[in-house]
Amino acid sequence: MSTSEAAVQAHLHEHGGHDHEEPFLRKYIFCTDHKMIARQFLFMSLFFLLVGGLLAAMMRWQLGFPSQPMPGAGGFPDTMAPGGIVLPEFYNSLVTMHGTIMIFFAIMPLLVGLFGNLLIPLQIGAPDMAFPRLNMASFWIAVPAGLLMLSSFFVEGGAAGAGWTSYAPLSASGEWTGVYLGQQLWLVSLIVLGFSSLAGAVNYITTIISMRAPGMTWFRLPLSTWALFITAILVLLAIPILTGALIMLLFDQTIGTGFFRPEVGGEPILWQHLFWFFGHPEVYILILPAMGITSDVLANRARKPIFGYHAMVLAIIAIAFLGWIVWGHHMFQSGMNPLLGTSFMISTMAIAVPSAIKTFNWLGTLWHGDIHLDVPMLHALSFVSMFIIGGLSGIFMANTPVDMYIHDTYFIVAHIHYVLFGGSLFAIFAGITFWFPKMFGRMMHEGVGKVHFVLTFILYNIVFFPMHNLGLRGMMRRLYDPTQYEYLQPLQPMNEFISIAAFGLVTVQFLFAGNFVWSLFRGRTAGPNPWKSNTLEWSVPSPPPHGNFDGMPVVYRGPYEYSHPDAAEDYWPQNQPPPPEVGPGPEVALSPAPEGVGP
Repeated sequence: MSTSEAAVQAHLHEHGGHDHEEPFLRKYIFCTDHKMIARQFLFMSLFFLLVGGLLAAMMRWQLGFPSQPMPGAGGFPDTMAPGGIVLPEFYNSLVTMHGTIMIFFAIMPLLVGLFGNLLIPLQIGAPDMAFPRLNMASFWIAVPAGLLMLSSFFVEGGAAGAGWTSYAPLSASGEWTGVYLGQQLWLVSLIVLGFSSLAGAVNYITTIISMRAPGMTWFRLPLSTWALFITAILVLLAIPILTGALIMLLFDQTIGTGFFRPEVGGEPILWQHLFWFFGHPEVYILILPAMGITSDVLANRARKPIFGYHAMVLAIIAIAFLGWIVWGHHMFQSGMNPLLGTSFMISTMAIAVPSAIKTFNWLGTLWHGDIHLDVPMLHALSFVSMFIIGGLSGIFMANTPVDMYIHDTYFIVAHIHYVLFGGSLFAIFAGITFWFPKMFGRMMHEGVGKVHFVLTFILYNIVFFPMHNLGLRGMMRRLYDPTQYEYLQPLQPMNEFISIAAFGLVTVQFLFAGNFVWSLFRGRTAGPNPWKSNTLEWSVPSPPPHGNFDGMPVVYRGPYEYSHPDAAEDYWPQNQPPPPEVGPGPEVALSPAPEGVGP
């Protein structure tokens, strides 16, 4: 018996392969079942997604209608003038907290926390995570981190206001006596959240390496699991760098050290290096799981094998590797040696190659496919198209002479939102609607889902595409009142137009929320495999029982055997043995099944 089989057998013996009665707190709150933890991450992240969206709407009110009262704004202590007018200090907090909450408490927990917990054990044939209690801890460490972040709105001086990147010396000097409590809560919150991320990463890596079912070789893993595996490695390597930098910055603010404070010999540029050495791998922590989700959905709804599976896996690995050597393109304005800047420019453009491989392979998967334009497919196609736009604008920014002109303008705001909103969030919508029946046993409403998609897609592009033009015409990011600058006054009608569209975009997301809640209780009952998918998670009931599988599943083929000529239907589940007259087939011949497995 192999090490992985022994690990799975031991887990089955300890936890069983069937449901069993547990007290309410043990079953729904302090639960070690990976599926329940996935739901906990889902609900927490959707709450923070709502908070981040409302903060964005308040920002857009100020930019579209500066110094005008915000309807119905109660305000936060010492942050808004009477009548609901946004004050400059509060606007800085809005910018900082919107970016922080969306990245660290919404997108990242959804892509890594939700889908990592839900998919990894089910797709590799494991009963649970390798360390279930550590898995539970990873969620319950994230909860106080989020509460600390939200509490900073209600302390003296207000929430952090140094930008989501918290560049020194603005974030490090002058306030270290303890007055700037909001910034310190921001730092402590992210330090605590880092331990949650590390716990999850260790669990994911260990589970995938040691608990794969018999026959589940590396190149039979679904691309979503491959992407989550590489993402977990990035998290394990990147988060300690950020945590160390956050601790040094916290010391600068609280006990007067001089890591980043120039008045005592510190180096503000050091913070930028440390932050972006984490920050650029973080971009791929947010985008690689989205790529994996999109790959699974596109292949399933096109009813075709994924085009170039091995190339897709190698592209994921290449993107992760190259992500470590391009952080300096965020710092072209910092006064670096031009030769060093050129090396960062070349390496940044090189990372477009594996991204292009994935894009063309997605197009190859769609080519001549039996395409089903349902809600998950529409969102997955939007991810591909929005990612292409964001990637193309990234090529412009990779060139040092161009970046010198557009750096810190709204062109950069447009780029990051096309990658992280148009990219990650469309993939999240695709993943939630695709795996909703597996999580809750019901289907989301198709008609409402399509209306939500159409309105989101249109309004999203209306909001963010014009920002490219704003940036090229000189509008800097983080401006409190663009009308104070004579050269930006002709752009104010465009700002008003963007703001109105942004209010509509935020409002439309309540349509998704309503569909989500309604479907939880009234949605059409889903069978075990409503999408007719090949991968192992669809071979168990919806939702899966405690322990996932009645016994250890056996894997005979890859995850994308759609429209296979030897299959009885247009899909061939990974755990379905081939008929005797077919034989093991080329896939099994390439990676032999374990002893005693097969026809």
